[in-house]
Amino acid sequence: MGNCCVTPPGDPDKKKHRKKQNRYALDYGLHDGGHKLTVLKNPAGKEIEQRYELGRELGRGEFGITYLCTDKETGENFACKSISKRKLRTDVDIEDVRREVEIMKHLSQHPNLVTLKDTYEDANAVHLVMELCEGGELFDRIVARGRYTERAAAAVTKTIVEVVQICHEHGVMHRDLKPENFLFGNKKENAPLKAIDFGLSVFFKPGEKFTEIVGSPYYMAPEVLKRNYGQEIDVWSAGVVLYILLCGVPPFWAETEQGVAQAIIRSVIDFKRDPWPRVSDNAKDLVRKMLDPDPKCRPTAQEVLDHPWLQNAKKAPDVSLGETVRSKLKQFSIMNKLKKRALRVIAEHLSVEEVAGIKEGFQVMDTGNNGKINIDELRVGLQKLGQHVPESDLQILMEVGDIDRDGYLDYGEFVAINVHLRKMGNDEHLREAFKFFDKNQSGYIEIDELRDALADEVDGSNEEVINAIINDVDTDKDGKISYEEFGTMMKAGTDWRKASRQYSRDRFNNLSLKLMRDGSLNLANEGR
Repeated sequence: MGNCCVTPPGDPDKKKHRKKQNRYALDYGLHDGGHKLTVLKNPAGKEIEQRYELGRELGRGEFGITYLCTDKETGENFACKSISKRKLRTDVDIEDVRREVEIMKHLSQHPNLVTLKDTYEDANAVHLVMELCEGGELFDRIVARGRYTERAAAAVTKTIVEVVQICHEHGVMHRDLKPENFLFGNKKENAPLKAIDFGLSVFFKPGEKFTEIVGSPYYMAPEVLKRNYGQEIDVWSAGVVLYILLCGVPPFWAETEQGVAQAIIRSVIDFKRDPWPRVSDNAKDLVRKMLDPDPKCRPTAQEVLDHPWLQNAKKAPDVSLGETVRSKLKQFSIMNKLKKRALRVIAEHLSVEEVAGIKEGFQVMDTGNNGKINIDELRVGLQKLGQHVPESDLQILMEVGDIDRDGYLDYGEFVAINVHLRKMGNDEHLREAFKFFDKNQSGYIEIDELRDALADEVDGSNEEVINAIINDVDTDKDGKISYEEFGTMMKAGTDWRKASRQYSRDRFNNLSLKLMRDGSLNLANEGR
């Protein structure tokens, strides 16, 4: 399913447990009632209810649900991330959870990193008790203020880069830096900003290179698409966040995921549009340096912190960047939440029957009965299943799926490819998401339906944000969103990992291979 981790200290032989499917995952029809899956090495206990009381739901992700969690002894509130074992479909998923816990423990106490307090594991789930961050998301706090300045952007950027620095000092590469992964600790004006999600983070050694494509499209460094990267990618992602903080839109954007990838490879930065003429030269200089497409020329986290703009962050221009920037930041934040809500529907729509069908397909193709498939078996098997894939595309599928480069697809790799083919081959999943919003079944998402769907994200005073989203998505300007317009929105730089972590890898693995095949990856220095 992907080379998603570097072996942490004390785990020298990852290959013996890397690629196997999780036979305990009920979703795969492989549950053996005589065995119990153990995920964590040293949890605090088995029964979380003995110490904590789980309350209302705070959020929901691919693998589990986050609840308000209260210590019965002290009355102190925490957040509990409960990860269902049924959702841990492969050994890679299990390793992801183990590594996330190990990294959070390894980073220990830091004012800008969310603290892991306790871990519990019972027969059904893994429970991570963490510090509760009640101050809201980064962009939401920014736009709630009546005035937004370059000085405020400098303060936020300094904190984000300090997080990168502390991670790198401890041998951790974050790999998924973006505004949504930063929350304020509380609702006070001086609340600390904290990094909250280490689900894609890995341990690394100096000079070590990685090939797995992970992360979120807007924030992905060009060397990630080239499948040859190191810790420098975190500085790039922080540079993207800085660019957005200063002008309200991402530096590399397009209508399609392939367009986003090509824009990242070209790395041409626009400093002409408003409000850039009002932004200081020091700020623009730092943006240029952090978004240098050559990782060897890109500054380290410490060098970014030593830059004059951040050294004098409290003296950065206190002139408002304008209402337009605040509005764009709010729109960008709400649009992401709209996509995530739709992607949650898609994620939950892949049925047990579909997964069982994938398993059956694997068994049909595995004519050698050796638990793996070569390209000839894949070709013949797809034909038997009525899928006639061109030879060039077949080769790409094999290259994308065969992460360990042994010339075969094991079961986990085969599942990843099939999820990709099923979701790309028909729009059933996307239609389910569209129906979720189209409550009156008119065939359109109307403004009232959009307003209702985002009622908990947008208050009445932000009606202009709803109108702005409609205006952006509604390309034929009829005042409502058609299914085609909805599909275009969902595919424009979407964070697919929220729907399926592996699906994200497949989509951008495929994109990077296509870009290399087309020669587009030679454009890294174009226009600079």
